[in-house]
Amino acid sequence: MPGAGTLRAANYIYNIAAKDGTELGNFSSSAAMEPLMDNDQARFDAVKFSWVGSMNQEINFCGIWQRPGSPTSFADMLTSETVFASSGGLTSFGYQHPLIFKNVFGANVRMVSGYPGLPQAYVAVQRGEAQGMCGLVRTHIKTLWPNDVKEGRFKLIVQLGPKTTDELGPIPSIFAFLKAEEDRKVLEFHFNTKLLGRPLAGPPGVAPERLAILRKAFQDTMRDREFLAEAERANLDIDPATHEQVEELLARFADYPKDVIERARLAVTR
Repeated sequence: MPGAGTLRAANYIYNIAAKDGTELGNFSSSAAMEPLMDNDQARFDAVKFSWVGSMNQEINFCGIWQRPGSPTSFADMLTSETVFASSGGLTSFGYQHPLIFKNVFGANVRMVSGYPGLPQAYVAVQRGEAQGMCGLVRTHIKTLWPNDVKEGRFKLIVQLGPKTTDELGPIPSIFAFLKAEEDRKVLEFHFNTKLLGRPLAGPPGVAPERLAILRKAFQDTMRDREFLAEAERANLDIDPATHEQVEELLARFADYPKDVIERARLAVTR
């Protein structure tokens, strides 16, 4: 269900989908946070979804295609004009993360958006229509562009999330570049939601007994040997979160002070 960086899908699940457990949705964590940032197109309360769980706790990356004069690190990017390509809408990670670089770190960033998908945006970067891309997860990188990363043509410059990994090399965390402690909450608001890497939720009002069956089936699947083996063959990361963890995270963000939420909103404003 394309539209608005998965916001359309979230609205559908919350307001229209059948409440018997037969319709579940997967949408981005950035879309789930839109109601807190007063987006009137987000017609739901994220806490009230019938949460089943999250299939992965993601780590996002940004990368730059290497040409003469291209930034070779996140620190370089902060001191030069950088054009990023985005395949999603205004609520997508690929669009929002460069804006955070601009509005929190003062980077000189421009966006080229509207590409129909990640492969098309990546081709645009290869052609020189843009220099870099954000909102990339390990699965994208390992399945679509492993050789470009391994051979240095596409250089990953920063990783974004509460977790870090050295699987793709020694890439610094965005939190290492904080200049002011008051910016930490803003970054946590945007990046700690990576717990919702691939969330699964139904509409409010699913019967408790049906929801309990779905949650057990989800957890059983996340531990199933054949499922995990298939995911490994496909280079898909599986690092699940329970519905309790998802609900606790969303409740915590809902309790953030209004001034922090406002600064988080301004951080992704063009």
